[in-house]
Amino acid sequence: MVLQWPQNEAAEADRGDSMLYILEDDDSIRKLVVYALESQGYKAAGFGVPSEFWEAMKRKMPDLVLLDIMLPQEDGLSILSKLRKNEHTASLPVIMLTAKNTEYDRAYGLDLGADDYISKPFGMMELAARVRAVLRRAEKGAQEPEFRAGCLQMLPARHEVLVNEAPVQLTYKEFELLRLLLEARGRVLTREILMDRVWDMTAERENRTLDVHIRTLRAKLGAAGPLVETVRGVGYRLREDTL
Repeated sequence: MVLQWPQNEAAEADRGDSMLYILEDDDSIRKLVVYALESQGYKAAGFGVPSEFWEAMKRKMPDLVLLDIMLPQEDGLSILSKLRKNEHTASLPVIMLTAKNTEYDRAYGLDLGADDYISKPFGMMELAARVRAVLRRAEKGAQEPEFRAGCLQMLPARHEVLVNEAPVQLTYKEFELLRLLLEARGRVLTREILMDRVWDMTAERENRTLDVHIRTLRAKLGAAGPLVETVRGVGYRLREDTL
């Protein structure tokens, strides 16, 4: 099946016009999430099965997707993979909602391109905060100048990263990590600073979320991957000789 994707008209709208899609087969959770997000001023639409979600995607592109993993018809990780492989949705922010909470499950979802990962049960205030953080990073990226380092080029206004003139697809968190490192121009950014600025949460500091993102970022950057250096016991930086 070949899907035709509509243009994301909401990109030019204010935050109050942001459209969020929730794919969750549990009726009570789905309705509660939709209600909570609408109470925060967002537009939200919930879907119980993937076929309904894909039909909605053909009609209107959302600004963010909240995606459960355990679903009928096809699982959420398969849906995420399809979104990342399609040029029209490769940069669409996706937050995973799932009962799975092992480090392997989290790392696998992040490797596939999830922008955030919330384990059930979760609080509505935390969910709203995560949604705001992801949307804020997406909006911020569209307002910044071009960055260059060696064979690496970043165009925030177009949410594009190029290595040797070839495009590289990054998730929003990977994109934001790279932007911060480029902006620092060789200065070391501590793990604490990166976690605070990218995740807006302090609770993630004790796991390997940051390390997973750095690893996948380096892999996706290919020839430019070695530019991201580890400063043991401190954090990360971009090699100064490339700036």
